[in-house]
Amino acid sequence: MRKKLATILPIVATASIAHAQSSVTLYGIVEDGVDIVSNVRGNRLFQLASGVTAGSRWGVRGAEDLGGGLSAIFRLESGFNINSGRLGSGLAFSRNTYAGIESAQAGTVTLGRQWDSIVDFVEPYSLNGNVGGYYFAHPNDMDNTDNGFPISNAVKYRSPTIAGFTFGGLYSLGGIAGRFSDNATFSAGATYAAGPVSAGVAYLRINDPGVSTQGYQNYPGFTNAVYGDYLAAARAQRVFGVGASYQVLESLRLLADFTNTLFQQGSAGHDATFQNYEVSGIYMPTPAVTISAGYTYTTGRDHANGAQPKYNQFNLTAEYALSKRTSVYALGVYQKAAGDANAAQIAGFNPSSNQKQAVGRVGIRSTF
Repeated sequence: MRKKLATILPIVATASIAHAQSSVTLYGIVEDGVDIVSNVRGNRLFQLASGVTAGSRWGVRGAEDLGGGLSAIFRLESGFNINSGRLGSGLAFSRNTYAGIESAQAGTVTLGRQWDSIVDFVEPYSLNGNVGGYYFAHPNDMDNTDNGFPISNAVKYRSPTIAGFTFGGLYSLGGIAGRFSDNATFSAGATYAAGPVSAGVAYLRINDPGVSTQGYQNYPGFTNAVYGDYLAAARAQRVFGVGASYQVLESLRLLADFTNTLFQQGSAGHDATFQNYEVSGIYMPTPAVTISAGYTYTTGRDHANGAQPKYNQFNLTAEYALSKRTSVYALGVYQKAAGDANAAQIAGFNPSSNQKQAVGRVGIRSTF
């Protein structure tokens, strides 16, 4: 009996240590709500929509301690629509899916389908990156500051935080023999935080964006009236963004961001550009209540004909936490098109028949 115990105990101890050095976590978000839209192609719209303030999703992430300060990590994340049961973008794993190596001293390298540096370093300074979701995004998320699309076939690096600085970059291989740059994507950025102040900057270049990404393109049942034609024709899409925040009080945070999006050769062989200027604030009078408001001004230019579309968008939301995992909320969005923009179009909807569009929504969100 003693010999058996002497044999079994080391095995049990080894198994316990191995278990302690690795972990796998199942997580997710389930979100749904009711929308009322003032004008979609000339008609009022009532609908149930899933995953607006935070995309409905489930995922598995894991880490294994390799020793020497290194860990092997992975993530598999799938978006879905709880009203229809459909997978996001029709893919089994439509969001982040990657594997890599993490070091507390040297940073993290991952391979797979991942967010770019605009998402990592600029989106946190937008209102939609904190509350409200894609209805609050810049028109049709032209700059990917609302996770409009992850980048497939990507190699990504993120540094540890050093004296308040964190930086990183991503490169996606096009995968076409003899044509190295076709469908390739490059992105880089950095952020700095010190006390109540934080700021970020990033750059993104997508070659052949009409085929290499799955963003706000023209697809059956949806028309991107803001920049869909420019995206389809563009040789490249370039985005530069900066953002900053200031924690005025423990309960009040102010944010601002600017992005410049260029669709290279997107109109009759000429460039088309858009600039977004956003200011917002997040106020928490109690730990359970969050009130947020923001304004975005968008101006564009079609260099082929000189047209200058403009958009003014106002966002407002109030949220109440029923528990640590579950919240209810109400939000409103109003967009007014101007200049050479003939129609308003809030992200997620088909365009209005005129220059005005408004959305009201009540919803619930739960995490696990």
